[in-house]
Amino acid sequence: MSLKRSWVASANAADHPFPLNNLPYGVFSTGGGMPHCGVAIGDMILDVTTMEADGLLKLPQAPVFQAHSWNAFMALGPAAWADLRATLTGMLAEGSSTQQDIEPYLVAAADVQMHMPITVAEYTDFYAGRHHATNVGTMFRGAENALPPNWLHMPIGYNGRASSVVVSGTDIRRPWGQLKGPEDDKPRFAPSARFDIELEIGAIVGTPSAGPITVQEAFDNIFGYVLLNDWSARDIQAWEYQPLGPFQAKATATTISPWIVTAAALAPFRRDAPARDVALLDHLKDCGPMFYNITLDVRLTPQGEHPSTIASTNATELYYSAAQQLAHHTTAGGPMRVGDLLGSGTISGPEKHQRGSLLEMSWGGQEPITLTDGTTRSFIADGDTLALSGNADGDGFTVGFGPCVGTVLPALENPYTR
Repeated sequence: MSLKRSWVASANAADHPFPLNNLPYGVFSTGGGMPHCGVAIGDMILDVTTMEADGLLKLPQAPVFQAHSWNAFMALGPAAWADLRATLTGMLAEGSSTQQDIEPYLVAAADVQMHMPITVAEYTDFYAGRHHATNVGTMFRGAENALPPNWLHMPIGYNGRASSVVVSGTDIRRPWGQLKGPEDDKPRFAPSARFDIELEIGAIVGTPSAGPITVQEAFDNIFGYVLLNDWSARDIQAWEYQPLGPFQAKATATTISPWIVTAAALAPFRRDAPARDVALLDHLKDCGPMFYNITLDVRLTPQGEHPSTIASTNATELYYSAAQQLAHHTTAGGPMRVGDLLGSGTISGPEKHQRGSLLEMSWGGQEPITLTDGTTRSFIADGDTLALSGNADGDGFTVGFGPCVGTVLPALENPYTR
């Protein structure tokens, strides 16, 4: 597929993340006003909330864009998703007869504040990156027992906190927690000293389900994708995770990018599944290209310094697709809702520079990484800004996700001794 040209000139640049091929969905506000639903096109945002109110967008189930999130629209289903995308593409395409009518509804992206694009119903984080799982397992259990016995048979996950999912640009406070290291004879309560990121892709459920669904049905139920950083306190996690897995170590925050890149926009970048060591059970079997060729990067910027790219990898490194994760999630009969968010788990590649967490990059702190300013990191320092980026590159265009950024603030004073 080649670039689709728009009368919004900035959308035609080969390296712009928001060409007409993309049209991601977000929520924005200007001048402290109420949040509106918007569509990114080049350096502009199309205000679909106001367009709907003025009658330029007429969905049969209107109004759907007045609730300051995309949940109501997602609930309309795949046919409505396709209709809106086709309508917007026609309106914004080069030579469109509606250009003069649409131009007044464009807002400069530089002048807005971005908000959460959806109301997160529930949040589940998976562990679907094989290189990450192997690296972490090797650190803690040795190479021979790196992968848990079930790992090659099903996507492992845990239920996280929907209430702590935040939009890009939100500051992240270093958490307190109960810690117990090898040098401690008993647990202590202290700020996390091994605070980390996890480079992930988040899938957003747009169609609800009330029981088990197939992988193909799950794929069709996914509305779109965001970049996702599952902030992780490794020292809290090391003490708490047995036998039930992560809890407070993952409860601080999960940052997502503000723009939902739709499944339709990513369709040209679909790829086949990786080679399987063992055959998957029927409910998880691959049924077509459901992975995505998305280049992913992580930058770390110390306070007042220049950024360092500390990781570069690709979403094709995942072992289980979002569709397989969603299908597996439904097998016990639990209903999935509009706005459910599924994190892929950390995406790492086979090389050191492709590792998607500082835990792996520094090999548990034993091999600190060196930044461009000459300083080193094993884990995140106060004042560090972590930025994830993702792009799917086509023929003369790129489909991007926009920023997924958070700055780590110092821990609060001990909340129990004030």
